[in-house]
Amino acid sequence: MAEAPFPADQDAWRQTHLGRLLGHAMRRFDERVLELMAHDVDVPLALSNLAARAQVSAAHIHITRHLSREGSRLTELAERAGMTKQAMGALVDQCEAWGLVTRGPDPLDARARRVLFTADGLAWLDAFRGAVTQAEKEFRISVGDEIATVVTIGLEAYTAG
Repeated sequence: MAEAPFPADQDAWRQTHLGRLLGHAMRRFDERVLELMAHDVDVPLALSNLAARAQVSAAHIHITRHLSREGSRLTELAERAGMTKQAMGALVDQCEAWGLVTRGPDPLDARARRVLFTADGLAWLDAFRGAVTQAEKEFRISVGDEIATVVTIGLEAYTAG
């Protein structure tokens, strides 16, 4: 098999490598999820307005993705999200100010605190699930079922290893 000719633009690969494409895809997907949530009548109005004004970012989505319905310790949240405890603490502070989460006692350790969804936070979580489902449907329509399935299987295999 002949080698591909050397590209005329020696730096083009920096814009098209797999990691960059995955990053763009994730940002596009998260932006669509937030757009859907901003227009979801089941999302509490204050949170919907934050999403509509782009005040909620992909970083805030980490809390939505990783916070257990039963609550989680800050260190658990940070570890699941691949963030420092300090960075996650700042996100939790902001989400607490918005009424999305609250801090409460940890039933297993009196010294520890747990981050918990509020009632509005649980409504947000349910809307997040619906928005993710819709964004996935749109992805399947955009690239076709076969490609979407291959991408999903490939990404599952890649992240498992």
